[in-house]
Amino acid sequence: MASQWYSLVSQKLFMARVLLRQADTPSSGEDASDALQREAGLQGSIELTLRARRLLLIMVAKLYQQKQSDPETLEALVTLLGEDNPETAELLTLARKGGSWWNHLDQLEAAQAKPPATRKTVSAENIIAISADSGPDRSAAALGKVLDALKQFADTLEERHSEW
Repeated sequence: MASQWYSLVSQKLFMARVLLRQADTPSSGEDASDALQREAGLQGSIELTLRARRLLLIMVAKLYQQKQSDPETLEALVTLLGEDNPETAELLTLARKGGSWWNHLDQLEAAQAKPPATRKTVSAENIIAISADSGPDRSAAALGKVLDALKQFADTLEERHSEW
């Protein structure tokens, strides 16, 4: 049963990588349509990765024979399995660690859920150098690292539990 969830997580990650590759493919003459295609691929890749993360939580619950519950959040999984569980402990550590793939996904999820910040027009009279929060790194390289780390976690989880 849990290997079906592993297959579903892997499928979502594969599709996210395909969209990311499409978003990262440069075109010779950049026009509005190309920019739109890139942004759609990027946002689609992020959404599929977030879906894979949610499915990973369900996969963990199913590995521990929790048939009636499909946790949507890490907190729900911890409530279900407890903090002493090896997987929940590892995920909690990742969630608390700045710069981890889990933390990066939290930032991307928050950024995807808000409208883009309005920007003022720049002219010679109103230029002021400031440091602005540009949000989480949405580059193809950063998303590729997140995809790799999430896939590695799922692979390790499947390997660990398929032995018995």
